[in-house]
Amino acid sequence: MTPVTSDLVVTAAVRLDAVLPDGDGVVWGEGRASDGGRVQLVRRAADGTVRDLLPEGSNARTAVHEYGGGAWWVHDGVVFAVDWSDQRLRRIADDEVTVLTPEPAAPRGDRYADGDVAADGTWLVCVREHHPTAGAPATEVVNEVVRLSAVAPSEPEVLVSGPDFVAAPRLSRDGGQLAWLSWDHPSMPWDDVVLTVRSLSSGADTVVAGGAGESVSEPAWHDDGSLTFISDRTGWWNLYRWSSRAGVEPLVELEAEIGEPGWALGGSRYAVLDEGSVVFARSSDGFDALVVRSPSGELTELDTGFTAVRSVRADGDGVVCIAGSPTAEPGVHRVSLAGAVTTLRPPRDLGLDPTTISVPEPLTFASVAPDGSARDAHALYYPPSGSVSGPPPLLVVIHGGPTGAASPVLAVGLQYWTSHGFGVVDVNYGGSTGYGRAYREQLKGAWGLVDVADCLAAARALASSGRVDPARLAIRGGSAGGFTVLAALARPDTPFAAGADHFGVADLEALARDTHKFESRYLDGLVGPYPEARDVYVERSPLTHVAEFSTPLIVLQGEEDAIVPPNQSEMIVSALRSRGVPVAYLLFPGEQHGFRAAENIRRALDAELAFYARLFGLSVEVPPVEIENL
Repeated sequence: MTPVTSDLVVTAAVRLDAVLPDGDGVVWGEGRASDGGRVQLVRRAADGTVRDLLPEGSNARTAVHEYGGGAWWVHDGVVFAVDWSDQRLRRIADDEVTVLTPEPAAPRGDRYADGDVAADGTWLVCVREHHPTAGAPATEVVNEVVRLSAVAPSEPEVLVSGPDFVAAPRLSRDGGQLAWLSWDHPSMPWDDVVLTVRSLSSGADTVVAGGAGESVSEPAWHDDGSLTFISDRTGWWNLYRWSSRAGVEPLVELEAEIGEPGWALGGSRYAVLDEGSVVFARSSDGFDALVVRSPSGELTELDTGFTAVRSVRADGDGVVCIAGSPTAEPGVHRVSLAGAVTTLRPPRDLGLDPTTISVPEPLTFASVAPDGSARDAHALYYPPSGSVSGPPPLLVVIHGGPTGAASPVLAVGLQYWTSHGFGVVDVNYGGSTGYGRAYREQLKGAWGLVDVADCLAAARALASSGRVDPARLAIRGGSAGGFTVLAALARPDTPFAAGADHFGVADLEALARDTHKFESRYLDGLVGPYPEARDVYVERSPLTHVAEFSTPLIVLQGEEDAIVPPNQSEMIVSALRSRGVPVAYLLFPGEQHGFRAAENIRRALDAELAFYARLFGLSVEVPPVEIENL
């Protein structure tokens, strides 16, 4: 019996949402799979006492941009949180809950996120996303920065309106200035972003950084009136400081990434301490590390063992963060400037023998560009940890985004596969984050080409080396990764004998016509402007090439997915059924984009394993899945 079961994947599993210091305590968010995936906020006091902060049934989750993030923040012991049920902002103080925002005209019509509270605690600013009617088209959705009372219900006052998107409204320490980020269609937040500062007394605006060809993120004010931020103006997301006196100056410039793509709001990859040191997370060759910049500019990498770090926040003479390693799930930790780690919220005790955990190794392998020229691509390879006789089957994993990245942190859901005897290669194809802007932009106009080429190249490189069985290659991915799965299978030369599509895109044209505001023009950069480039959309769509699709496929889909609607999965399933291609389809009621409920996560994993087992002749102890046409 394998030690990693689907039960182990979900038992006591949490997704750590973010961490924020609060006085002498620390608050973090936990997405609990055992409770339907709802996000509870937890406070750890200085004496180690831990307690839940939200009333039973509350869910601190925002639907801004559909991907959310920044759903809660804290100030002097007061919690401000958006509840998923109605998207209204609440103030929670001494267990007393006050709803601060008006009831919207449409259900969940006004959504709030990414707030900041004035120093005196009387008012706040945040992002509001206004949907005038239920299911309003993307063209009618309005994103703004608004000001609200932080102590009682009030009507939001619009401070910033006009840009298609706004993010990270941040108040100076004296409350006199507001900084925010903005961008317009067809750009995404990793493309072209402007950082603006406004004097709230005079109304004068100053553009600090950004514009065409520059992605800016994470503005943060300091006591001296300076503003730090992340920019990729050199081709790498590095750290800068602005002041009205000196303008913009570099703080850290490395050939490594400090920033990350802004899929979710409220991220934090660095913190400036009161004494002037900066602690930041940097990604290099797919692995994170924490680094300290001294006030004199000296850089020191801390020996923490962490390889995946996020939500870095200043806390006294150190930082708190969410971090993990290849042998430990993410936990909440406090890290000193000397690198001493104190664990505040430990990862689960999985009861696994460390020798049974598959640890990734970075791979760089040869691939090809759309013009046929040679290029390098990257991946993390996890060898099988279960009992294997001969070369194992290979599972090629495709991350979402597509501007995402494989993360070298213990993921029990991935160890589920290695402990069942699979080798797993997690591909950072061209377009992925972590290798600089030039690598990220290799996917521009080439989605469905570069990503597919890199996935095929990764599988073939491992098969030709003898490390995996070339007759048992499978590919899986979700969302954008699901599109890559379908595109890789809808071709006559595919090396894959099986595939798993989790809420992936089958028809690019349908997605361009029917998706939410945040991504409604994303395909302009990945494929081409629509409808001008309609021929490219049709040609790149897996559904167009279904006549070349003969590989067995399992499809898993959330019924309430607003990002990749169920009709995308149903189109490909229907086409394969009619052609007699083996196909399995599971639709999960109540799930959105990605599965959150424990029972659904467990069923999806076991069904996918049963699917591969049937095709590859594996002996597994999981419930069978119905495969049509087999």
